Amino acid sequence: MSITGKSPDEVGVSLEPVSELRFRRLQWRMLLSAMFCYLFFYTGRQTFGFAIPGIEADLGLSKTTLGAISGGLLWCYAAGQMINGNLADKLGGRRIMALGAILSTILNWCTSFAIGSKSLALAWGANGFAQAMGWPSGGRVIANWWTPRERGTSLGFYTFAAGMASVLAYVTSTLVVDTFGLDWHWIFRVPVLLMLVGGITFYFVSRETPEQAGVTPPRSFTEQQDAVAPDGRELSAGERSIDRYRAVLSSGRIWSTGIAIGFQNAARYGLLIWVPVYFLGADWKSGDSAVNPIWISVALPVGMAVGALTNGQVSDRLFGSRRDRPIAIFMLLGALFAMVMFLVPLGTVTGIAVLFLTGFFVYGPQASFWALCPDIAGKRMAGTATGVVNFFSYLFAGAAEPLVGHIMDSTGQTSYIFPIVAGSCVASALVALTIRR
Repeated sequence: MSITGKSPDEVGVSLEPVSELRFRRLQWRMLLSAMFCYLFFYTGRQTFGFAIPGIEADLGLSKTTLGAISGGLLWCYAAGQMINGNLADKLGGRRIMALGAILSTILNWCTSFAIGSKSLALAWGANGFAQAMGWPSGGRVIANWWTPRERGTSLGFYTFAAGMASVLAYVTSTLVVDTFGLDWHWIFRVPVLLMLVGGITFYFVSRETPEQAGVTPPRSFTEQQDAVAPDGRELSAGERSIDRYRAVLSSGRIWSTGIAIGFQNAARYGLLIWVPVYFLGADWKSGDSAVNPIWISVALPVGMAVGALTNGQVSDRLFGSRRDRPIAIFMLLGALFAMVMFLVPLGTVTGIAVLFLTGFFVYGPQASFWALCPDIAGKRMAGTATGVVNFFSYLFAGAAEPLVGHIMDSTGQTSYIFPIVAGSCVASALVALTIRR
């Protein structure tokens, strides 16, 4: 039987044994194709902060309303994670991820034609559901090709691609509004074309499993068993969706992981959505900036990308694939640097450095969080587990967005995003210590 539960005949290929070297090349092909696709995914949802000033002026909407619309996308994304992770297990991550890229491109264009709060919320919320087809699907494909010993590293590279996707979303949006001088509508039209290319490429280049690629893995791969649950047994379930959900949700460690990443993602999206607003507003007082301050904000996603790659390596190499400790350490340091951003007067150079380190430590633990999902649930339910954990992640992030917008409307201080982020980081660190993996 194959990893998907289907025999080679059902998959429709004849299998051939492959050498260690060729299989390693195939592993990297699948990982890099998933990374290439997800590299462009955030051009479809992390551009909203750059559009907020233009939408405020054009449609007359408040930051509270726009925070609620941004939160609506995250809640729809959360619901989509719960559904689409299971669909990736059922129908294959390759199909679902490519479909998500296509649908999200269409819905971003629909968002660009919004004429008021209702049309904006409807299109952006639907886009959140389509975006949710990406992450667990790619993670499912990677889990099928990489062993537990290399999960932190492989998913660290995948999370690095997500971090670089934030960089790309920031850079392309900044080009639209600053370099090309286009209005907010084009933020939802131009960058997402890259995501469309990424989704189509992933579909044609990747394969769901070694069996679907027509190969038999070498013994070194097949002999390694999945990580086991605390009671000494891998989580098990039947082929029905309800069985997979029941098995995953019965794990206390899944709940701890979900709550911890929920606080972490609230901090992450607080930074990603509101840092551009901070640098476009009056709170950034640096007088020595020779460039448009919005470009300083690009240091944030760059730090996030490097942090994710580093944390995955740290969890595998320094902590023996134990995930809770590197998560807690990074989150506490993220809280520290967020407070430095809030309390210390910073110039351009120091602002870039501290913002880089804030992103590095706040986002880095995502690599360990995603490695935990197949660690706990096993490879066969990796998509379901990832979707459930990401449901918690975006449920928390969505709840925080309108709160942040309200605080900024009430106080007029966009800098308050940093203590809010610091508090979320501390909460995440404390919950992460209960996972013990």
